[in-house]
Amino acid sequence: MIVAVATDGNMVAQHFGRCSEYTLFKIGDGVINEVNVIANPGHEPGFLPGYLAQMGVKCIIAGGMGPRAQSLFAEKNIETCVGAAGPTRDVAEAYLSGNLQTGVSRCDHQYGGHNCD
Repeated sequence: MIVAVATDGNMVAQHFGRCSEYTLFKIGDGVINEVNVIANPGHEPGFLPGYLAQMGVKCIIAGGMGPRAQSLFAEKNIETCVGAAGPTRDVAEAYLSGNLQTGVSRCDHQYGGHNCD
């Protein structure tokens, strides 16, 4: 299973589509087996769910994500976890252990003509 974390530096990004990169954690047998960082190919409505699905991602973790994006990920059978914060590795390990603290999407601002709410 691959879990993607929207990342800025080594921290969870507040807006999944506007992050600088994605940290991909390959998980197997209850542990993180591999970590890869990929650059964000750019924010284009509807593109990222398919792009990450092609890489085998089954879960995306971010600070914030709008409802349309969450719906597009659901169509690709990718779980979304929003409201997360902190260092990416800590967040991935919390997800793995079932202790990830999530909540309301932290994406409540406008970007390039769209409102995440």
